[in-house]
Amino acid sequence: MSGDPVPDVPLLAGMGGVNSSESQSIHFGRKAIILTRGKNTKEMSSLAQTMGIEIVDIILQKGKPNSRTYFGTGKLQEISEELKMAGKGHIWEKVDLILIHSNLKPSQLVNINDLTSIETWDRVRLLLELFTIHASSVEARVQVRIARLLADRSVLRELIHREHTGERLGFGAGGQTGWSNIMTAVGHEIAKLRRKLKKMGSSLSERRRQRSKSGALTVGLAGYTNVGKSSLFSALSGKPVLIKNQLFSTLETTVGRMANQPRILMVDTIGFIDNIPAELLDSFSATLQESLSCDMLLLLVDASDEPDEIRRKLATSRRELFGRIDDGNSHNTIVVLTKIDLCTDEEILEAKEIVHYYSPFESVAVSAISGQGIDELRSGIMTVLHGPPVIISVNPPQKEGDLELVELIARVHREALVIDVQVNSENTQISGWMGKANMARITKDHPVQIEISS
Repeated sequence: MSGDPVPDVPLLAGMGGVNSSESQSIHFGRKAIILTRGKNTKEMSSLAQTMGIEIVDIILQKGKPNSRTYFGTGKLQEISEELKMAGKGHIWEKVDLILIHSNLKPSQLVNINDLTSIETWDRVRLLLELFTIHASSVEARVQVRIARLLADRSVLRELIHREHTGERLGFGAGGQTGWSNIMTAVGHEIAKLRRKLKKMGSSLSERRRQRSKSGALTVGLAGYTNVGKSSLFSALSGKPVLIKNQLFSTLETTVGRMANQPRILMVDTIGFIDNIPAELLDSFSATLQESLSCDMLLLLVDASDEPDEIRRKLATSRRELFGRIDDGNSHNTIVVLTKIDLCTDEEILEAKEIVHYYSPFESVAVSAISGQGIDELRSGIMTVLHGPPVIISVNPPQKEGDLELVELIARVHREALVIDVQVNSENTQISGWMGKANMARITKDHPVQIEISS
C-alpha cells in the first residue's frame, strides 16, 4: 500500500461523524462548551486551554448518563437551537466545538453529532488532538497516528453498523462499499504503523541492553502529566529539555546523564492521566517501557495540588505504574513531591502525610525552581542504587608507578558522588556513593592506595 491515504477519509479522531471538510486542524482561538454530568471539569478545561481553546461555558446535567446520547436528547436539542441563535454578545457566540466530559461510546458520539450538527469531542478525542500537536519525534508521531486510527475505526464501525441497519445509508462515503473500503484502508494503515513501531521498539530495547551492558544504571521519572517531570529532569541532569506549563508537552522519551554521575541515566517520558482507555495508552507502550524498565523510579506528585487531587493523581500514577512493571522492582521507588516553592510548610507536611498513608514509599519534597530538596533527592537516588555511603581512603604514592594524590582524588570525584572530603596527615578520606563496579575497578587498579569501608 503506497502513500498515506487515511487523511483523506471522511472521519478523523474527534470529529464524531462530522465530514472532514468541516473539521479544523488548527484549534488555537476556538471557542467551546463543556457538557458534564457533575464531575470536576478543571482537568478537561486545562487540556483544552493547553491547545488554545477557550471554554466559554460549562453545562451540567445531573443524573444517570443517557445510554444513547450521554446528555438527554431534549437538552441536546435545546443546546443545538441556542448555538444556532447565538448572535453578537451571546456567551456562545462563535462556539464551534462541544466537549463531552466523559469517554463516550462511538454510538453516543455519533448520536450527539446528529442532534447538534456541531463538531463533538469526548475526552479521548480531546487527548488525541493534544497528542497530535505535541508529537515531535518520529516515534511519537507513529504512536499518536496509531491511537488516532484506532479511535477512527471505532466510529467507522458504528457508521457501518448503522448502514447495515438502514439508519444511515450512504452517509458521506458512497454507501456500504465506500465505508468498507475506508475500513480496509484504516486496517492496513494500522498494521503498517504497528510494524514500524515494533522495529522502533526493538531499537529501543537494544539501546537499553547496551546501556545495561556498559554498567549504566537508569532512573525513570514517572507521574501525572504536568507534574514537573521535565523541570526535575533538567535540575538533576543539567540537560535542558522542553519545559512548559502545559499538559502533555512531553510525548517522547528524553534520556540524559545525572550531573556528576556519568553512569546514572535519567529517563523522562509521557505523563499519566486518569481514565485513559487501555488501547490509547498501549499506543505509547514503547515510550513508557523506556521509563518503566529502569533500575529505580521517581514517582512525581504535585505538592501544590489540593489534597483530594493529590490522592487521585497518586492513585492514577500508581495504578498505571504497577500494572506495567514487575512488582519485584517496585521497592526501588521514591515519591517526589514537586513544586514546593508554591506551597506553605503546612501544605508540604499534609502532602507528605497523604503519600505516607496512600503509598508504601519514602517521599522527598523538592523544588526544581529554587533547588530546595534536590541534594536530598540525589542522596536518596544514590542510596537506592548503591546502598549507604562509603568512606574512600586515598593514600599517597608509596612506590614508583603509584598515582599522585591529586590525580587519584580526581578519579574518585569522577566515579563517585562525593559528600565530604577530609584531609589528615596520613591520607585523604572521601565520603560518598560509588557503584559496585566502580569500586571493584578502582580497588583493582590501586589496591594499596585505595581502601573502601562502609
